[in-house]
Amino acid sequence: MKTTIRRMGNSQGVLIPKPVLAQLGLENEVEMEIENDAIVLRRPRQQAREGWAEASKALAQSGDDALVMGEFPNADDAELEW
Repeated sequence: MKTTIRRMGNSQGVLIPKPVLAQLGLENEVEMEIENDAIVLRRPRQQAREGWAEASKALAQSGDDALVMGEFPNADDAELEW
C-alpha cells in the first residue's frame, strides 16, 4: 500500500487506515522503532504499571506491606485543626 507523508502541525505523519489498525489490534499506543531501512510499529509489549494493582493486593494480603521508613510528619502538624 502506498500513502503520502502529510504535514501535521510542526511534524509530518502518515495516516493509517482504521481497518488496518483494527486488524492489528492497535488502539491508542504503539511501539515504534527503526529496523534496517524500515519504520516498524508494534503493539506495546506491556502497559505501564500493568499488574501493579494485583501485586499490591497480594503484598497486603501477605502482611508484608509495612512502611519501610516509618511516618514522616510535617513540622507543626500537631498544631493543625482538622
